[in-house]
Amino acid sequence: MNKGQVYSVSAINRFIKSIFSREYALSVVFVKGEISNCKYHSSGHIYFTLKDSSSSIACVMFAGDRRGLEFRLTDGQEVIVGGSISVYERDGKYQMYAKKITLAGEGVLYERYEQLKKKLAAAGYFDEECKRPIPKYAKRVGIVTAQTGAAIQDIINISTRRNPYVQLILCPAQVQGEGAAQSIAEGIRRLDQLGVDVIIVGRGGGSIEDLWAFNEQATAEAIFMCETPVVSAVGHETDTTIADYVADMRAPTPSAAAELVVYDVRQVLQTFQMCADRMLRTMYDRVDMSRNELRQMEHRLKLHSPSNQIIQKRQYVMDVEDKLVSRMNQILQEKKYQLKILAGKLDGMSPLKRLESGFAYVSKQDGEMIDHVTKVKPGDEINISLSDGIIKAEVKEVSEMKGESIWN
Repeated sequence: MNKGQVYSVSAINRFIKSIFSREYALSVVFVKGEISNCKYHSSGHIYFTLKDSSSSIACVMFAGDRRGLEFRLTDGQEVIVGGSISVYERDGKYQMYAKKITLAGEGVLYERYEQLKKKLAAAGYFDEECKRPIPKYAKRVGIVTAQTGAAIQDIINISTRRNPYVQLILCPAQVQGEGAAQSIAEGIRRLDQLGVDVIIVGRGGGSIEDLWAFNEQATAEAIFMCETPVVSAVGHETDTTIADYVADMRAPTPSAAAELVVYDVRQVLQTFQMCADRMLRTMYDRVDMSRNELRQMEHRLKLHSPSNQIIQKRQYVMDVEDKLVSRMNQILQEKKYQLKILAGKLDGMSPLKRLESGFAYVSKQDGEMIDHVTKVKPGDEINISLSDGIIKAEVKEVSEMKGESIWN
């Protein structure tokens, strides 16, 4: 601006705003303080003042940026506000334009949590193809947790109740405070070298500060590099740590981890008994089936045996013989009947019948039948056969009649 030149208020405010805009340090800044004079406007904007023990700054969060706010602002809250600082030209006042607001303490840790989560996700720590299956029947279970406390007691009680034969190997670790992440990582590495079947890493619930050791990169790397399957059992169901994402399986509580890792020996024995019963039933069914098949084969063998074939053929011959005899008898009866009819006819044509009717049979001495007068001559001896005897006669005269009947 030129020296001695007179400017308008708007120009001055615009110039000051441009100075703020060029300052990179003010474009992205995080400010910690206490909220006061908080007002939710009907337009959806939030106006409040952020102050500490000796100063204050006006702040505004526009409605479009409120979607990421997970709690309601109230006076007296200790928060960390992320955003930019600029000048409101109309009033000539600078103020902070909030983009993100988190509770102090938890807010800083949450930012670190999100940054590490994104970093490890990009590195493939959370990929499903890197997850190892949890053994169904674990014999040796490694545990990384505090030596005293409810978590280890819950795991021991549930594990021994489900399977008194399982071997539990505790590697005591510091689970809270400075150095806790390194202690947990060392416990995981030691148990991995021992060759246990599965490792449970966990502790009871608490605040984000209490659980922070399970959000450290050292813990995540130890879990990711471990050759043994790892089950993360940190806090209550609502708590999710970096360790939960990296582990091969997440359990909501240490008690749930013991339920997932240690198989119930009673159920296994019951399953064995069911399998034994099923095998026994299957064996009996197969034996019955084989016995039936054997009976059928025996029956078929008997049917095809030579002795049975002989019996069958003999029976066939007998049946044929019976049929033949029956047929012969039938034919014989038919022939007898026909013979009887022919005999009747023949009897009707018999010379004896004619003799009985008064006719005679005339023959020569040698038995030749005389059926014509030309066969005899006077002086020939002839036989005249009647029904009751024979008359010897001599021919006196032969008269041949032509064209006339002797009965005329």
